[in-house]
Amino acid sequence: MRRTLSARIGLSVLLTLPLAGLGTTAASAAPPPTAVAPAPTPGPGVTASASQYALDAQLERSLGERSAGTYLDAETGELVVAVTDSAAASQVRASGARAEVVARSTAQLEDAMGVLESRAKITGTSWGIDPASNQVVVEADQSLSARSLTKLRAVAASLGDAVRVERVPGAFTKEVQGGDAIYGGGYRCSAAFNVVKDSARYFLTAGHCTNVASSWSATSGGPSIGTREGTSFPTNDYGLVRYSGSDVPPGTVNLYNGTAQDITSAADAIVGQSLQKSGSTTRVTSGVVTAVNVTVNYSEGPVYNMVRTTACSAGGDSGGAHFAGGTALGIHSGSSGCSGTNGSAIHQPVREALSAYGVSVY
Repeated sequence: MRRTLSARIGLSVLLTLPLAGLGTTAASAAPPPTAVAPAPTPGPGVTASASQYALDAQLERSLGERSAGTYLDAETGELVVAVTDSAAASQVRASGARAEVVARSTAQLEDAMGVLESRAKITGTSWGIDPASNQVVVEADQSLSARSLTKLRAVAASLGDAVRVERVPGAFTKEVQGGDAIYGGGYRCSAAFNVVKDSARYFLTAGHCTNVASSWSATSGGPSIGTREGTSFPTNDYGLVRYSGSDVPPGTVNLYNGTAQDITSAADAIVGQSLQKSGSTTRVTSGVVTAVNVTVNYSEGPVYNMVRTTACSAGGDSGGAHFAGGTALGIHSGSSGCSGTNGSAIHQPVREALSAYGVSVY
């Protein structure tokens, strides 16, 4: 029986077969749908512009510890920067963004996450920063026992209103899949983005996929199309596979409607922005970014500095592409309780993977 991991992969499509996915436990992947559905319109959230990505990165560097994160206002589309003092607020306004003075800095919120890390690292939980509420938002899935949930709530309560606990349906699992299917070690995953270094071509996928196999094929049992060059999971969730042929695969993501999205840049996602996910099981889904600097406690161990979204998925989507227009944002890692735009879907920020391997999108 073919096994599937539950994390996602999404590839700028060289491959033409639908993707499947890896999961936290070995299980049969449902066959991908055969009908080609049109790509959905973007879900809730604000479209981020290239200038907002650039300004967000610039202010993060210049404000340092005086920043408490950024987000896009759902009504106006403005970039809002949470800061801890009036001088920082003046600097933000001078840059053209909107400032909001808040009680807690990013460093203080990270300290709260440090307490959760040391006292409440429980499988089936995740936490991350929501700059719009100036809180750490903890999600607890349905796998938690009553005792574990009581412990989690007690630790959160000790941190006051800096921390908020929410329940989510289902259980956090890795879900392999993305734009096009790849197969290795008896598992099916997807590739996220095609990338280049010098003249060599590669694709990025989820690290929990590349952990299980060194050779990858475009069809189950087919000839190898590439070999693993790097893998990191847990702690991170990214891997790199080098194409074995001399062909130049296109730098695109499959939209599953007969077209593809050209990827021309990469950025870090901003809370409040809209995005899409491409994967072979659920194909193209839309959602909004809800938290950054997220820790997810999978059964294999924690992953850090992830991004939480509502661009949902299903088993076989691990390694899929999270993107907004032509901008690559992340590599699909896993989800809990996904249904439409309800539940949590997690991605590995793509810029971290690009930097780790010295590669770039094209």
